[in-house]
Order: sequence, then C-alpha cells, then structure tokens
Amino acid sequence: MTFTESVRACLSKYVTFSGRAGRSEFWWFAAFFFGGAVVLSMIDAALFGTDHNAPEQVGILAPIFQLAMFLPYLAAAWRRMHDTGGPGGYLLLPLAVSIAMYVFLFLGIFAFGAMETAGADPDALRGPAAILGLSGLMIAGVVQFILLILLVYWLTRPSQPDANEYGPPV
Repeated sequence: MTFTESVRACLSKYVTFSGRAGRSEFWWFAAFFFGGAVVLSMIDAALFGTDHNAPEQVGILAPIFQLAMFLPYLAAAWRRMHDTGGPGGYLLLPLAVSIAMYVFLFLGIFAFGAMETAGADPDALRGPAAILGLSGLMIAGVVQFILLILLVYWLTRPSQPDANEYGPPV
C-alpha cells in the first residue's frame, strides 16, 4: 500500500476498530500523523512564536491536527494488532499503567497526609514518602518502557497470512 492509499484508507475508516490493517497501511499512516504534527508545529512556531513562558503564544494548528487524527491513528493501530492476531485492547496497557500510577500516587499522598494529621512527625514521614513515591515512579517508568518495546514489537510483526478471528487478510 502506498502512502496516499494508506492515508485515504485510514481516514475512510476514521473510527473503524474492526477488521485488519497491514503493516504498510499502519506505518504509512503513522508517518503521516507524526510528519503532519511536526510540520504544523513548525508552522505554529513561525506564526505564533516559540516563547513557552507566554501562554498566549500557543500554536493551534498542530493540536487541532493531532486531535483530529488521534482516533484514526488509534483505529489503525487497533486493526494492525488484529492483523498480527492480537487483540487491539493491548494498545491500552500503557494507559492502564498510567492510571494505576496516578491512583497509587494520590493514595500515597492521602495516606501520608492522614498519618501526619493523626499526629505522626512530618519530618519522619518525608523520607519514607519520598522513597515510596520515587520507587513507584521508577517502577511505573520501567513498566511503561517495557510496554513501549512490546507495542513496537507487536505492531511490526508480520501479518498472519490466513484469515484469523478478526477477518480475512488484507
């Protein structure tokens, strides 16, 4: 599949999460997505400046493009996972790890806050809180990195040559 055929196919299946997408279809669309974001970010920088300390100088073209292309990109990746024989839901594993990390961080903050208000010495709690928080962040970071490697592996695997539970080969 060529670059234009891939972009056309993915945009025509804007939120179609069923079926299969070949390697070329997904990776050409990924190149379009990331390339478009980079080009539009440069145009935003040229039009609106690059001062990140001034919130009024925020580019608008790249964020709109990224929002508009997020669902077709996710759908293409979902179909790509189907093409390799895996469930598309595996793409949501990094999101699940991130949500779990935030939940545990907030629970830790509330727990140490409750201990402090119950009369525990705040100076004595700072060390364990910092160690638990940093170790949790490091563990979540390692898990996210491993999941990134796995997702790239899954998305680059060859297509299943025969029909699978997600449909016939493309």
